[in-house]
Amino acid sequence: MKKSILIFGGARSGKSRLAVDTAKKISKKVVFIATALPCDDEMKNRIKMHRLSRPRHWNVIEDGKDICNSLRRLNGKCDVAIIDCLGLFISNLMTEGLKDGAIIRKIEKLIVSIHKTNFTVIIVSNDVGGGIVPANKIARRFRDLLGITNQLIAKEADEVVMMQAGIPIIIKGEKTYAAAE
Repeated sequence: MKKSILIFGGARSGKSRLAVDTAKKISKKVVFIATALPCDDEMKNRIKMHRLSRPRHWNVIEDGKDICNSLRRLNGKCDVAIIDCLGLFISNLMTEGLKDGAIIRKIEKLIVSIHKTNFTVIIVSNDVGGGIVPANKIARRFRDLLGITNQLIAKEADEVVMMQAGIPIIIKGEKTYAAAE
């Protein structure tokens, strides 16, 4: 059954692990859409560690800027797609110089693309609004854009799960596949 599932949480909360475990329970035909761009050695190492945590037979699309196009190409080719993660996607769009309105329009188009898929989409995102107000303008802009993005995605998602210290907390929906046991 086609669903959209948003999994969000803080750094090292277990959100990517839950996304991977949930996808494994749904099907073996999984595509992983990685939004991280290998911009420095530390990020390259993070990408490497994430690759090692996923099954080798999964197809991976590295797409940090045009997720809608990637989703369109996947119809009929998978049962599940994981988008990991929206925080890096927003950061990439900011780095490209997009204005806030253009970024929000890309998120709205992403939501439309998710609705048009014929497979389950698991979206991973960061929760960055629970701390102090950042001291600089760019960090505040990122926090605000990601907060708006999470609200837009959560409103349309069938299920929303917040990860806290490795524990899934169901915010919306009956249950998640991985949390069902």
